[in-house]
Amino acid sequence: MAKEVTNKFKIMAPGGQATPAPPIGPVLGAKGVNPGQFIQQFNAATSSLNGKVVGCVITVYNDRSFEFEIKSSPASVLIKEAAGVEKGSGRPHEVKVGTITMEQCKKIAEEKSEDLNANDIDAAARIIAGTARSMGIMVEG
Repeated sequence: MAKEVTNKFKIMAPGGQATPAPPIGPVLGAKGVNPGQFIQQFNAATSSLNGKVVGCVITVYNDRSFEFEIKSSPASVLIKEAAGVEKGSGRPHEVKVGTITMEQCKKIAEEKSEDLNANDIDAAARIIAGTARSMGIMVEG
């Protein structure tokens, strides 16, 4: 008999460094996932990312087993890393906090290509550039 999906949810966690402590552990427990088991498997799968925040889609089945799919880091995290800033601007159209080039946008777009809704890398780079502008980061090129 096929397993029945009872829950499907998303979390954001640091790759390779997640712990069952709050905020991750209680969310997993409430959704029917064994936090210790998930954290162990998640950290093994994301050990190469070493602290970089990644998205994760978790599917829980009726027998309390689960599967998870690792997504790429959010665009905002990658943009902040490329620009060398700690956070975006609170007033993005008035106060600029950093600058990135269109080449950096293309690199980020290539990393996120499977998660973006774009036909080619140039369109994906324009999506990333728009996100950067909305964070108060100027895009050159």
